[in-house]
Amino acid sequence: MTRIARFVVATMALALASCASAPPAPTKTVNLIVFPGGFNWPIWVAQEKGLFAKNGIEVRITPTPSSVFQLTNLIDGKFDIAMTAIDNLIAYREGQGEAPKLGPDLFAFMGGDNGFLRLVTVPEVKSFGDLRGKTLSVDALTTGYAFVLLEILERNGLQKDRDYTTAGAGGVLQRFQALMEKKHAGTLLLSPFEVQAEARGFNRLANAIDVLGRYQGLVGGARKAWAEQNREAVIGYIRAFSDAVDWLYDSRNKDEAIAIFLKNLPNASAQAAETAYKVLLSPTDGFQRKARIDMEGVRTVLALRSKYGKPQKNLTDPAKYYDPGYYEEAMRR
Repeated sequence: MTRIARFVVATMALALASCASAPPAPTKTVNLIVFPGGFNWPIWVAQEKGLFAKNGIEVRITPTPSSVFQLTNLIDGKFDIAMTAIDNLIAYREGQGEAPKLGPDLFAFMGGDNGFLRLVTVPEVKSFGDLRGKTLSVDALTTGYAFVLLEILERNGLQKDRDYTTAGAGGVLQRFQALMEKKHAGTLLLSPFEVQAEARGFNRLANAIDVLGRYQGLVGGARKAWAEQNREAVIGYIRAFSDAVDWLYDSRNKDEAIAIFLKNLPNASAQAAETAYKVLLSPTDGFQRKARIDMEGVRTVLALRSKYGKPQKNLTDPAKYYDPGYYEEAMRR
């Protein structure tokens, strides 16, 4: 063996030894804030199956009581990622949020679902006409899900403050609890909360997508400044979430998926979990496959915000609020 050949072999051996002894990359902690509910199923799966860890992140979850708490703390940097309605990101970016706080660099980097929005009422209210003179609850009247409620009611002949009133009651868990106590006549619930409500004799008057068509609900959102500094964490989160959705849609995993659901929602019954499985994993309108955002659904969000948002703005460009670069890189593997 020549001197040069021996040098090359020695160099390669040193390089291999160095790689073998190199410590693994440190795990990045990601502070995630979510609305509580069964629609967090992919997140629970990603934790349980080690998908976050596989992608180099440790996700710490905080439930939010309201969109105001979630978005103001996301803007202030107390949380890194929010699973939130894309309308919330748009509202605070455009200065139309419930709180007077601007989030100029808020954006979405992946999809989640179509909102799973259901108009549910107390047992005594069996039709839209029965809502006349009643009060319905919202998270905040400036949020997109409230706009969905207003639009559903308008298309069924009811005008706010003429035919009904609204009251703020917080996030979906808080609204569900208030509805169960009959503090209000109705509210928009996110699946699978309507499953529990219907089991108790409450009525579902409408599904939002049946009235509005395509609609983008929950997305993964963050501040651009944080995402740019933590690009690998964002990409890892997208991959883990997407893989969890794939895992959930695989019928071979159903029993384990149900067990994970009940572990995280111990007050839910086995029947409720079965129903949630059918709803949230519907082949037509369940969790968005591969966590892919629906840009036509974002257009619906913008149309409603243009109609109801204050101060009024004409919002038409969905690409302004979504950066596809993180998602596209996450899918290249």
